[in-house]
Amino acid sequence: MVGRIRLDNHLVDRGLADTRSRAKALILAGDVLVNDRRETRAGYAIGERDAVTLRQKPRFVSRGGEKLDQALDAFGIDVAGLVAADLGASTGGFTDCLLQRNVARVYAVDVGHGQLDLRVRDDERVVVLERTNARYLELLPEAVDIVVIDVSFISLSLILPVAARLLKPGGVCVPLIKPQFEAGRGEVRKGGVVR
Repeated sequence: MVGRIRLDNHLVDRGLADTRSRAKALILAGDVLVNDRRETRAGYAIGERDAVTLRQKPRFVSRGGEKLDQALDAFGIDVAGLVAADLGASTGGFTDCLLQRNVARVYAVDVGHGQLDLRVRDDERVVVLERTNARYLELLPEAVDIVVIDVSFISLSLILPVAARLLKPGGVCVPLIKPQFEAGRGEVRKGGVVR
């Protein structure tokens, strides 16, 4: 089909998403409209005459930012002026949320590298600790007021003791619970669905 392109590639080509994975996330979240209709298939083929728009510009570099934002509101946590650690920073959704809420500094820790969004990475308040497995993290240059956690493929039972070591007395920990990584192997079906 001449003149047709995948929707996710189109978003990147037009600068509506920084990466194809970010484009897919926007599409799956229902934030992309094709001819004023929500499209949730990343591989949907669009033509030159199709009008592609975003429902609204995302507030954060990933959906994780929305999750943390809601949690901070629900728990009444004000991070302004605090020092934070983001364990499992990945693209930086949690870190971005903390920055937008005026955190003084955040240590963005992730076992991977090159994933942190440039807008987050370039903020002078961010200390990037890539290729760092949070499970084996002993200390940071300073104790922190708050630890936020969004890790995958590991149980929080292995990460929470690390968070406790990093926190100042009276500090706060906000972990994202992912049941598929907390349940035993026998409780998780193919595809990560917990029984």
